Amino acid sequence: MASEPQGSQWKTLDKDLNRISQVELAATYVARPLVGPGIALAFIVVAGAVAAVFFGHQPSSFVVIAAAAFGAYMAVNIGANDVANNMGPAVGANALTMGGAIVIAALCESAGALLAGGDVVSTISKGIIDPASVADTRIFIWAMMAALISSALWVNLATWVGAPVSTTHSVVGGVMGAGIAAAGFGVVNWSSMSLIAASWVISPVLGGTVAAMFLAFIKARIIYQDDKIAAARTWVPVLVGIMAGVFAAYLALKGLKKIISIDMPMALIIGLVVGLVTYAISAPLIRKKSEGMENRNRSVKILFGLPLVLSAALLSFAHGANDVANAVGPLAAIVHATEFGSFEDKVSIPTWVMIIGAFGISFGLFLFGPKLIRMVGSQITKLNPMRAYCVALSAAITVIVASWLGLPVSSTHIAVGGVFGVGFYREWHMERRLRLIGGQTSEVKRIAKEERRRRKLVRRSHFMTIVAAWVITVPAAALLSALVFWVLNTLVS
Repeated sequence: MASEPQGSQWKTLDKDLNRISQVELAATYVARPLVGPGIALAFIVVAGAVAAVFFGHQPSSFVVIAAAAFGAYMAVNIGANDVANNMGPAVGANALTMGGAIVIAALCESAGALLAGGDVVSTISKGIIDPASVADTRIFIWAMMAALISSALWVNLATWVGAPVSTTHSVVGGVMGAGIAAAGFGVVNWSSMSLIAASWVISPVLGGTVAAMFLAFIKARIIYQDDKIAAARTWVPVLVGIMAGVFAAYLALKGLKKIISIDMPMALIIGLVVGLVTYAISAPLIRKKSEGMENRNRSVKILFGLPLVLSAALLSFAHGANDVANAVGPLAAIVHATEFGSFEDKVSIPTWVMIIGAFGISFGLFLFGPKLIRMVGSQITKLNPMRAYCVALSAAITVIVASWLGLPVSSTHIAVGGVFGVGFYREWHMERRLRLIGGQTSEVKRIAKEERRRRKLVRRSHFMTIVAAWVITVPAAALLSALVFWVLNTLVS
């Protein structure tokens, strides 16, 4: 008789333990999404502590500590959003795993920022407002703080929505909004702003056109040839040589400012030499690797795998060298104004500020980057190594051409525009083939619509979301910055 109550107690205990284990599982499930923000918050606190070490002895150290914290927050958001443009195509084409892409991007972005990042940065971000109109150093500091906070918040919001936006344009909008709030609309250099607005169209269209042209070339010269492997042996080394030459010129022009100043003609000469040497090295390697391959598209895609990985790494290095300085520009300006009691149009970037930018990008990429990497790499259009290679190559070429023409372009818009260009070319090519086969116009449209859905061509919902985010980035960041400046100026006055 006594055994039955004892057995019942054991059953009750088992049920209770099972409930406890379920609670633990639920707690783990709920806490998992908080790990990333928790680590990011810890990094922001550490950045503020670093600033306290360097400026804790000064009366206005609190301003620099707060600016360093918001600068770290901005850097984390750059890693979560901007870097996806460089690694997304390689991941979408399955040339890199997500983990491999994050490691390569973190190393190359940090190396680019620390080794080749500029010593000097424009505090007024591309001359969009007149420094003389903001005569009070205190007002200048709050304007830069507002620009830093607003641009970071906007990039964070864009990442949450799933839209890759330009960090540089966000900073531009932030500086413009704070400048207007501080000194009125007359402070803005509207001719510079008109050029920046033009880049919203120029960057993606130019990047998409170049990417589509290279994809058309690959299809005509390799994919649609009877002997694909023989054609690949001829043209893949040429394309690899072009890639190496373009990136050499790109890095010489944009990424080596800290070491040596190189003008456009010298950069093009360096690119030509590197391109020829790379062609001479890659031709026998491609020939050896292609031996025994089947005469299939899959075999050709394999030959583009390693060049695609290298191009993604080089894009990340160049991005770290060129764009991180723009992102930490407001922080550098605040540090300079606080330390010397005055402000300049251009200031030097302290090493600790650049370190915050470099490490913040790595943390942001590791914690939050996969979402945008998937968006750029696989959710806009379906990519393979050849298509992704065209995107990477177009990004470097477009930046070189834009620099030569003096056009202010966004690396984000160029890279994502390249993805769009590849996708729209696939649509155009598919519909053209359907017309050549024959059929009524209505039938062609019906089949084309079905093919767009089945083959994952350009997804219109993502296209509209991203374009809308691009268009409103500068005005949204400007409005947010003006509001933040008003709040800051009201609290401290």
